[in-house]
Amino acid sequence: MTSETVEPVLVGVRNFRDVGGLPTVDGRRVRRGVLYRSGHLAHATPEDAAFLAGLGLHTVFDFRNAADQALEGPDVDLPGVRNVNIPLSDPADGAEFWRMVREGGIEQLRAALAGGRGEAMMTASYRAMITGRTAEHGRVLRALAGDSVPALMHCAAGKDRAGLTIAVTLLALGVEREAIEADYLESNSPRHRYRVFRSPRAADGMSPEVMELLAPLFDARPAYLRAAFDTIDDRWGGVEGYLAEGLGLTPDLRERLRARLLEA
Repeated sequence: MTSETVEPVLVGVRNFRDVGGLPTVDGRRVRRGVLYRSGHLAHATPEDAAFLAGLGLHTVFDFRNAADQALEGPDVDLPGVRNVNIPLSDPADGAEFWRMVREGGIEQLRAALAGGRGEAMMTASYRAMITGRTAEHGRVLRALAGDSVPALMHCAAGKDRAGLTIAVTLLALGVEREAIEADYLESNSPRHRYRVFRSPRAADGMSPEVMELLAPLFDARPAYLRAAFDTIDDRWGGVEGYLAEGLGLTPDLRERLRARLLEA
């Protein structure tokens, strides 16, 4: 974020921000007011919804799956805004996994997450989203190059599925990798960070050990994003190959995308 960015205070929507202002390698910047990211909109207050409605959004991309939507609820209705649901790989294993996160006891959490297993699972999920969701990521970029801006992208926490799709979009725009990582890590800041929920019935509640075990799931860690970038480099030989061969983006489409999302 830059010093000139003023962030709204949203009560029921976490991790909201405008991606505008990020620098590209050729000296341009992402235009403000055309690309936003956040956590889910299911718990937006009337005031939150009024703010979001005032952004002039064309499309909300919801990357949650059916299990997420059943747990959290549908997005708040924003009049005149198209909601496009494109489920992406969950960073965990869906409903059963998140039931364990919310209700499981310490032994169950240790078995699933201790000894680096939580971080390894997250790293693997980022690699899998890059290799296994090329069709979905290509679809999003084609929509942005068309008529779908201004756009808001979100998943549940706005950190992993939305975070990686924003990163892919920024790569296509030519944004510097360091700037992409800095924006990604903003999800760790107190005003953005996803609030961990544990059921009042859960054994061991939110004890220090429980929170330490859960941390890899709720942190935005450089290693996760770098695993995605490394996968792009290893599989396609770099960003150009990934965009052209992996996502099927033509030079013309990339130019239209840049024209829509970058400052002149």
